[in-house]
Amino acid sequence: MSSARKWMKLAVVMSAVGLATPFLSGAVRAQDKLHDEAAKAKGAEVKKDEKKVEPPKARIAVFRLAAAVKETPTEEIFNFGGETGTPLWTLVERLDKAAADPAVKAVVVLLDGATIGAAQVGELRQAFDRVKAAGKELIGHTDTISSLGQYTLLSGAGRLSAVPTADVWATGLYGETPYLRGLLEKLGVKPDFLTCGDYKSAAEIFMREGPSKEAEAMQNWLLDSLYDTQVARIAASRKVSPELVKAWIDSGPHSAEKAKELGMLDAVEHRQDLEARLKKSYGDDVVFDRKYGKKAEPRLDASSPFGILKFWGELLGASKPVDKKKPAIAVVYVDGPIVLNASSGASLFQEQSAASTEIRKALNEAAADDAIKAVVLRVDSPGGSALASEIILDATRRVKAKKPFTVSMGNVAGSGGYYVACGADTVFADDATITGSIGVVSGKLATGAMYDKIGVKFKASRRGQNAGMLSSGEIFTQAERIKMQSWMDEIYGVFKGHVTAIRGGKLKKPIDDLAGGRVYTGKQALALGLVDRLGTLHDAVKFAADAAKITEYDVRVVPRPKSALERLLDESAGDDDRKGLDVAAAARPFLISQALPLVQALDPARAAVVIDALGRLELIRREGVVLMAPELGLGR
Repeated sequence: MSSARKWMKLAVVMSAVGLATPFLSGAVRAQDKLHDEAAKAKGAEVKKDEKKVEPPKARIAVFRLAAAVKETPTEEIFNFGGETGTPLWTLVERLDKAAADPAVKAVVVLLDGATIGAAQVGELRQAFDRVKAAGKELIGHTDTISSLGQYTLLSGAGRLSAVPTADVWATGLYGETPYLRGLLEKLGVKPDFLTCGDYKSAAEIFMREGPSKEAEAMQNWLLDSLYDTQVARIAASRKVSPELVKAWIDSGPHSAEKAKELGMLDAVEHRQDLEARLKKSYGDDVVFDRKYGKKAEPRLDASSPFGILKFWGELLGASKPVDKKKPAIAVVYVDGPIVLNASSGASLFQEQSAASTEIRKALNEAAADDAIKAVVLRVDSPGGSALASEIILDATRRVKAKKPFTVSMGNVAGSGGYYVACGADTVFADDATITGSIGVVSGKLATGAMYDKIGVKFKASRRGQNAGMLSSGEIFTQAERIKMQSWMDEIYGVFKGHVTAIRGGKLKKPIDDLAGGRVYTGKQALALGLVDRLGTLHDAVKFAADAAKITEYDVRVVPRPKSALERLLDESAGDDDRKGLDVAAAARPFLISQALPLVQALDPARAAVVIDALGRLELIRREGVVLMAPELGLGR
């Protein structure tokens, strides 16, 4: 895009917040005054430096968790309103900064309904441990605890309190898997799906009204492992036996008062009482820093064009350029369902998608950058397109040929998520990561009966014996079914071949006893040789730095996270390689459009699961053959 077009687009965006007029009128004057203003600013900085530096006041770093903890970082230096998700790595960095800051005397974690994945809980608890090891008091406080996962996180604090009469719903793990066969029949739709592997149950939600015995057995071994992990974490933090933790869980829910009596909490207190206690301990003048470690939001100085330009420069992320000469560890994210390009995933799921075209570009960039000494691939994905997964795996091979390459698994790294991860020499997973699911699924929906119900007839014409294989009119013929299964078996063979060729003697069982769609927790995967170490993203980055033999380095996200304004400008750019994508992204798949009025009247948790299942169905339709982990619905 030309400079003129960029400035015009910037002026349009500024107009939306009422700043276009001063910007346009001041832009010309700013060019003339730029050097004068810069010189004055520099002189002011020199004078400021000459002033006596007073020691910083004692601080209490306050971390409020009120929205989803995200994987992929974004450059959100300006909040246009509402709760925004906190990137995991950013949150851990801020906690580590507090641990190392001599001015910080204590850390308070306020849980206000945040959604945190099981593996993310493990990462944050490890960061809590580093805060406590630095000699800082770490307090967890909440108005309510709505899940065992939330309690597992807060139990990692040195002191845990809740407001009077608060609910403590640490009642165990609960999950629901939706089975949509009845819905499809009511719509007049016949599902016809094939799989590779008896445990590859991703399509069962469309084909059955309940789980197969293999799927049910897998669900049980996953729940057992996840439950044992959370119980063990709570027991270690509260310094009690696992049997007592299970007794707490089975006797719940509890009021805050009862939870304190049982030993689940240390105190029952309002937030103001907690603040008063901390002032008594650390002094009345102690500063409660509720934005500790966050980047300062830009402030607008409208008195001069230079101030306006500086403001928008900060919004565009231009104020702090990356030092591209300093040694760095690159982190590349595979976050969300794996698709070929961003537009093909945008309308399928109410979440971020992992586009192979963008991830390949990021990995190639990291491989070519001499300042980047090692690369960590962070995977939090249930899988998706087989082709897109192959593209990402190939890009990881090219990185590994040039520099150390490590994988860190997040909450989920299943099927295609495991496919893209298996190329690393060292794979980290959390105890509670969901991984494996080595298998293939494909199929289609036959909608002929649905159209019959509304009086619509189609006359098909074809040339070529298999031209209508993916037609939605009827289910597969026997000959088509054989052809489709043969194609899937070939992809399945490639998948297993990658795993055996790369992991080789690390596998504790023959590949066919590990694959077949079987899903494992990270702890189980380690015992089977599917992953190499249990650890966090922080551990994986440190391991990569050690492999690269560097001690001083930056951690650089590739590609560089963009601010909301930058993303807005990118979307409005209209460059040739994006033409038509916005329209495609805005369109909803047919089934989702039809089902939304029904499911939105349900409770939010079930509605989200059903919509996610329909998104997976549409992904299968678009991609043909997918490597997708089953919808487990665990962790509630």
